[in-house]
Amino acid sequence: MNDNAHSQVVQKQFGEQANAYLSSAVHAQGPEFGELLAAVEGRRDAQLLDLGCGAGHVSFHLAPAVGKVIAYDLSQQMLDVVAHAAQARGLDNIETVHGAAEQLPFEDGRFDFVVSRYSAHHWSDLGQALREVRRVLKPGGVAAFVDVVAPGLPLHDTHLQAVELLRDNSHVRDYSPAEWARQLGEAGLQVTSGKLQRLRLEYRSWVERMRTPEVFRAAIRQLQREASQEVRAYFEIADDGSFSTDVLLIWAGR
Repeated sequence: MNDNAHSQVVQKQFGEQANAYLSSAVHAQGPEFGELLAAVEGRRDAQLLDLGCGAGHVSFHLAPAVGKVIAYDLSQQMLDVVAHAAQARGLDNIETVHGAAEQLPFEDGRFDFVVSRYSAHHWSDLGQALREVRRVLKPGGVAAFVDVVAPGLPLHDTHLQAVELLRDNSHVRDYSPAEWARQLGEAGLQVTSGKLQRLRLEYRSWVERMRTPEVFRAAIRQLQREASQEVRAYFEIADDGSFSTDVLLIWAGR
């Protein structure tokens, strides 16, 4: 699949479900918001890029603390939801811009902060997107990425990637912490810290949010039922299909 075809898949998947992501508890809540807010507090002059903003939860949380937020996404329908919600919340310093992570339409050194949450696993070229992040960051600027990460063991990794792809055909890859560190370094960004946290995913809302076809839902449940005890224990797979996975919050600077 070429980049243009993948972009069309992403836009179709997420554009049609934009409002579902605005109301999603998984996307609206998370312990990382406190850490992101602490990093930007006192920076009322700052320019912040919410990269792959989705329904805008990062933008909504951080806009009151900074001067300007650019909410950037590949789905125009997502951006329409963000613009409407921002207006309703009185957040007039949020601007929406449409485009791909791999080709940012911003000048060099534009932003003090770049934040991306639950987006990178959809990017067709993580390395190119990270090089773009470095380019648009000011010297001394800070980037933060939050995403589901691949486990260290291939057995666990294969299971996670399989259920992710069955649920959502715009999925590219959940990267391991080591892959994140390597790609950030190769892009010219210096990793300053990282931490893992656990995320519980309720099965029914997880698949309904993506409108996963019944045939693929059945395949996911079959994979879960036939998984080894080691896999079932690692992902804490419940009888209803709900499970837990690892999330990485990683910080890097230019």
